[in-house]
Amino acid sequence: MIKKSKRLIAFGLFSTVAAAYLFGSFAEAKSTAVKSTAKEKLEAYIKFTQILNIIENQYVDDVNTTALVDKALKGLLTNLDAHSTYMDAKDYKDLTVQTKGEFGGLGISVGMKDGALTVIAPLDGTPAFHAGVKAGDIILKIDDRATIGMNIDDAVKLMRGKPKTDIVLTIIRKNEPKPLTLKITRDIIKIQSVYTKTLQTDEEILYLGITSFDQKVVEDVTKALKEHPKTKGIILDLRNNPGGLLDQAVGLVDLFVDKGTIVSQKGKTKEENITFDAHAENTDKTTPIVTIVNGGSASASEIVSGALQDFNRSVVIGEKTFGKGSVQIVLPIGKEEALKLTVARYYLPSGRTIQAEGVAPDIIIHSGKIEQEDDLVLLKEKELSKHLTRELEKIETVKKTKNDTNTTSSENNETKITDKTIITEEQLYNDAQLKSSIDILKALIITNKGKK
Repeated sequence: MIKKSKRLIAFGLFSTVAAAYLFGSFAEAKSTAVKSTAKEKLEAYIKFTQILNIIENQYVDDVNTTALVDKALKGLLTNLDAHSTYMDAKDYKDLTVQTKGEFGGLGISVGMKDGALTVIAPLDGTPAFHAGVKAGDIILKIDDRATIGMNIDDAVKLMRGKPKTDIVLTIIRKNEPKPLTLKITRDIIKIQSVYTKTLQTDEEILYLGITSFDQKVVEDVTKALKEHPKTKGIILDLRNNPGGLLDQAVGLVDLFVDKGTIVSQKGKTKEENITFDAHAENTDKTTPIVTIVNGGSASASEIVSGALQDFNRSVVIGEKTFGKGSVQIVLPIGKEEALKLTVARYYLPSGRTIQAEGVAPDIIIHSGKIEQEDDLVLLKEKELSKHLTRELEKIETVKKTKNDTNTTSSENNETKITDKTIITEEQLYNDAQLKSSIDILKALIITNKGKK
């Protein structure tokens, strides 16, 4: 019997490969069938029973009826959509592993896109990240097993394993002439969800990098904001963020929006029709925000970026997000088995859906470096034969005094520049999306002057 009262919400982070089940798919079943009559239902049940009897009596090998039904249920759920699944005792037990925040694996999230097993994103600092796995990579083979026709759960089982053991992924990457082979060593995955940084040249800009939405995201972001009271602008980096807990996504938006519906979900039953609203308490309504997204931003990160965009609370830049906006719940069946079932879709404040659509940035900026060019050779005032020499001497004297004063402080700051909490100018020019977001944020800060 299904115990719906004990259901669990299965949201984005359940898709981390290193954890267990993976989400993400553009292939969602959309039924146009008319609701079955009582007679049609009875006939369908009879047909199913007849087929089971035929297999039991005539299949070449002896089959266990329970195992046969389990296989049928797995196929049934898998064919509904890429997120729904039947979990036997082992699968259901594995589900608890992924909520502990520490596990063995590769550190990537994947989904089905156009029928292919596709990387949503590698998690920062994980074995997959260091091996060079990128968002958008298509996994062609896992060791010697081809992924064509393989479902997500089976792919997860192959990629999971004991820490310090190796796995080989054969991937197809855009603009690469032939498949790439990556050897990755599994490891214990520990996720730091929130990274706080400031600019080397401007400590009034606060960088918040969020890699996934675990249970402490709102708490950590709130703490970061309190620790940087002089912040005049915020960069919210959600690139390669595969998602996580819904309440944390809602809570993050609620820090910057004081009223209105942040996200709503709509399903077949009334209990699945839920709205999540903003609250006025402890809300920062004025600090300019620029949010960065890419194709590896999915689920909870799409709710955050899309909601902030709809509320006109943030400029969103980067590339179009993944497009995972459906709701799964876990319905226990007895004590050891369960169904993970898609029951609703998420909708942003404007009413638009994320599912299969994603969030389109306000300004498209592709990843890459920014080439720096030397200044053109142009004449300056001091190079003219009649320039004002006395004024120039005054300027040079001031410059020399400042340089002498700053020599010691620059030497003292050398360790600070290598600090992981500082974003250097070199790092900015190596990241076109981040550099562009900083430039846009500075413009917003200027136009925000004088506002209360």
